[in-house]
Amino acid sequence: QVQLVESGGGLVQAGGSLRLSCAVSGSFFSLAAMGWYRQAPGKQRELVAMITSGGSINYADSVKGRFTISRDNAKNTVYLQMNSLKPEDTAVYYCYARLSITVWENRDYWGQGTQVTVSS
Repeated sequence: QVQLVESGGGLVQAGGSLRLSCAVSGSFFSLAAMGWYRQAPGKQRELVAMITSGGSINYADSVKGRFTISRDNAKNTVYLQMNSLKPEDTAVYYCYARLSITVWENRDYWGQGTQVTVSS
């Protein structure tokens, strides 16, 4: 049973920082990609940042220069360092992982979500 366990959300003032973590546990062949999405009230879920097993990184334009994604392959953990936070960053942040369950099969998994609230 694969699980994604997130931590690090909370309440912060505008201009502040938070660091999100997401650890993947369970049985799988390899970890193809990990990332973070967010969903604000009344809006669609959107990609925040993604990092592949090869180290390729993609950021949403709205967070470039402020957020940094990184991963610890030994711990199967992905991090999102969020600096210069703005009220518009307020959302539920979801960890995402694409896992190779076998050599032939990939599956997508989601964390339970962690609330990030930025006050003005």
